[in-house]
Amino acid sequence: MPGLEGFTDADVRATLVRTLRLLAVLTLLGMALVGWKLGWRSAVLLLVGAAISGSGLWEWMRLMSAVMARMDAGAKASPMGLVLTGFFLRLGLALVVLYVSLKYLNGSVIALAVGLGLGIASLTFEAIRMARAWTV
Repeated sequence: MPGLEGFTDADVRATLVRTLRLLAVLTLLGMALVGWKLGWRSAVLLLVGAAISGSGLWEWMRLMSAVMARMDAGAKASPMGLVLTGFFLRLGLALVVLYVSLKYLNGSVIALAVGLGLGIASLTFEAIRMARAWTV
């Protein structure tokens, strides 16, 4: 079984970009289904959850890239303070968006939870795909 020694920063970025693309497709399909069954407000809540999940994945990619750049010898890395500030600001913004969407949309909370879970589902699918590629 091949190890992780050949897994580069570009591979990590490509994997996360594929994950975000899958998240977008699942979100559109989920919005169509939820909108049809539960109404447009629940579909928007699903979109809000998926957007928060996707932004979390994007921020993790930025944070991981910054840490990996720091670990590489001689790499030009952006200051970690800037990356960490953006990370924590996104967390605060996510809380505000969650609160506002729950307060004013009056849709299904389950649709919001499904939207949040779509990021985990997309990441799990990519992980299984990578594990399968390494073992075949």
